[in-house]
Amino acid sequence: MDPIALTLPFTGRWVTQNSPARRVPSHGVDLLGQRYAIDFVGVDDRGRTAPVRDWRTFLTTEPPERFLAFGRAILAPASGVVVTAHDGETDHEARRSPLALVPYALGQASRLRRGIPAIAGNHLIVEDRDSGAFVALVHLRAGSLRVAVGDRVAAGQPVAACGNSGNSTQPHVHVQAMDSPDLTVARGIPLLFRSFREWPRRGPAPHDRETGIPAEGSVVEPLSVG
Repeated sequence: MDPIALTLPFTGRWVTQNSPARRVPSHGVDLLGQRYAIDFVGVDDRGRTAPVRDWRTFLTTEPPERFLAFGRAILAPASGVVVTAHDGETDHEARRSPLALVPYALGQASRLRRGIPAIAGNHLIVEDRDSGAFVALVHLRAGSLRVAVGDRVAAGQPVAACGNSGNSTQPHVHVQAMDSPDLTVARGIPLLFRSFREWPRRGPAPHDRETGIPAEGSVVEPLSVG
């Protein structure tokens, strides 16, 4: 199956996590159309996801507002039509501490039983005009959605803000392409991104890429949007 080409759904620098360049399925499962999904966490020019580290970082949860990604604009990764727009899920506390991550991991089965909103949180799905694939933006900030079902969007158009809703341990945006807008039956489709600069995890020199999948742990920044 040929990958579909998208634009990165943000401006500025973000670090890549759970990349399909590292493994497939990228998140360890095919469930909910996630086979080729990829995560991006906002960082500053020093590669930090949050400028503050204190006792909460090591022992308990932290407010999502502490993280650089929280509230950053999320852009449409493709031109097309909005087919799903779900809002109203809470942005919960973030977790970097292993002490806070263990009980959260143990609650995964319970979240699955509660259904799609407990996993995806606030999310949008756009039917890509060019490929017909369905592209999801997941874990959006509560109350931030700027589009509704039936709206036409252009690649690079602001559509929401990054949040920490659903199955998310710290603010980030999860992107995936699928063959159906129904997450309960969707199968993942490979994707790649156009026109971005990538700083490898090891090595200081960035390189510009016309198309590709960012490597695990690399920092990326779009060269152009839309």
